[in-house]
Amino acid sequence: MTAAAEEDKTGLLASLKNPIFRPAFLASQLSSLGWLMQTVALSWLMATLATSDVMVALVQAASTLPTFFLAIFVGAIADSYNRRMVMIVGRTLMMAASAMLVVLMALGVTNPWIILAFSFLDGCGIALADPAWRASLGDMLERRHLPSAVTLLNVGFNTVRSVGPALGGFIVAAFGSLVTFALTTLGCVAPLSSVWRNKWKVPCSTLPRETLMTAIYDGLRCTAISSEIMTTIARGTMFGLGSTSILALLLLIARDQLKAGPVAYGILMAGFGAGALVAGLTNPRLMRTLTQERMFVLACAACAFSLALTSSLAIATASLALGGAGWVTAWSGLGVNVQLASPRWVVGRTISIYSAFTYVGIAAGSWIWGVIAENHSLSWAFGASAGASLFVAALGLKLPISNRSESELEPSSAFDAPAIALDLKPRSGPMLITTEYSISDDNADLFLNVMRRRRHVQSRVGARQWTLTRDVREPSRWLETYRTPTWTDYQRLHHRLTTADKQLDEELLNLSAATHPPRTSILIERPAGPERRVGPPEPHFFHK
Repeated sequence: MTAAAEEDKTGLLASLKNPIFRPAFLASQLSSLGWLMQTVALSWLMATLATSDVMVALVQAASTLPTFFLAIFVGAIADSYNRRMVMIVGRTLMMAASAMLVVLMALGVTNPWIILAFSFLDGCGIALADPAWRASLGDMLERRHLPSAVTLLNVGFNTVRSVGPALGGFIVAAFGSLVTFALTTLGCVAPLSSVWRNKWKVPCSTLPRETLMTAIYDGLRCTAISSEIMTTIARGTMFGLGSTSILALLLLIARDQLKAGPVAYGILMAGFGAGALVAGLTNPRLMRTLTQERMFVLACAACAFSLALTSSLAIATASLALGGAGWVTAWSGLGVNVQLASPRWVVGRTISIYSAFTYVGIAAGSWIWGVIAENHSLSWAFGASAGASLFVAALGLKLPISNRSESELEPSSAFDAPAIALDLKPRSGPMLITTEYSISDDNADLFLNVMRRRRHVQSRVGARQWTLTRDVREPSRWLETYRTPTWTDYQRLHHRLTTADKQLDEELLNLSAATHPPRTSILIERPAGPERRVGPPEPHFFHK
């Protein structure tokens, strides 16, 4: 295959050839444009109604806080329910919030608390729809197109962010806040109708749906035991904290450093967006020649050096273009890594947790660099921010980002539950699973190496309280045990195993004594009461 043909299949625009993804992507960009315009209008309206600067700042906080506080809940919902329907509910909530705001504005019923309430409601809709939308990328597209799709989303949003506030400010100044809110409401119709009209194939399970608390627990546990996802979250959070000064203090650069006004601010934002666009177009080619870690280090360096202070608008714009390129490259690489390192059954939860922590990093960085700029100077703030960005790059020596090109965590095939002698219900439990191995002393070290991998695999897919014990009187006898809350959870655990996971069974069989193959028992716990039982005891376990 020629290089041109390969780039055509994996380039930035390759995912747009998908007839389901294309309209959903374009509609989401229109919705993002409307949301940015509405944020400007809400902030301006709050500034005219309230005298407190805190109330103005709370407009932005009210719309972003739900993303953090509801992250794990909406992630569990995205994984447990039909993601398309979750997107429809989230988009409907966003449109309802904008429409109700239009009605109240038309009736003249406005006050600061109403503005905050509808900003929060709109944020709840975004928090609900966004994880389902990002998790659905793997359902809409082939896995090889995920990197270009994630990059395209980042490029699109940063491009829209470059023009959205300016366009919102112009519409508010020319036509008023009411017209801006009305246009935002109309902008919500496009993504809602796109998701409603287009249906895509979603893998479905024959098992009952997980309870919300179990889904949350499984999502947190799977994220915590995955070194790849935890590394991505840590580096993403710190990158957000270190590099967010580029955007957080951009207005101060235009006002205090360049001694200019809104036009210069718009030019700087355009420079940032142009850099992001160029980086997005070249990103697929770079991913074929550089590792994710090297790309991330270059992105951190680009963001650090883009913070150089200058009194020249041209130099500042060029520096911001470098920052925009680094910004998109870093977030695209991190987003791709989370997608590919996450099993499909938990991807909504891992994306939500990752998004929540990166939002915290960005919010904390905006506050920290703002405080330093206010109490010291812009030079101090940008110098410290550049140092933080370079520190995040150096962290790769200890916490390198994996270089995944595709996911290896796809479930293998359906699991046929073993025949059972008891009348178990889906919620029967707790279950205790034991597997006995007969291992010679010569194979003991190899056995322990395999069991270390097995513990990680079993814990990732839902095993709880996993242990490995050895018989002190018969050293060749080893016992693996773990628990699941219910009979359904035991079956769900096996449905989540990949082909590579199941190959561990073959390795363990080869290490076991030929005359004593591994023997698994599945037991159900029963309370031991003081009452006396009449007749023979009920059997509580069986073998397979």
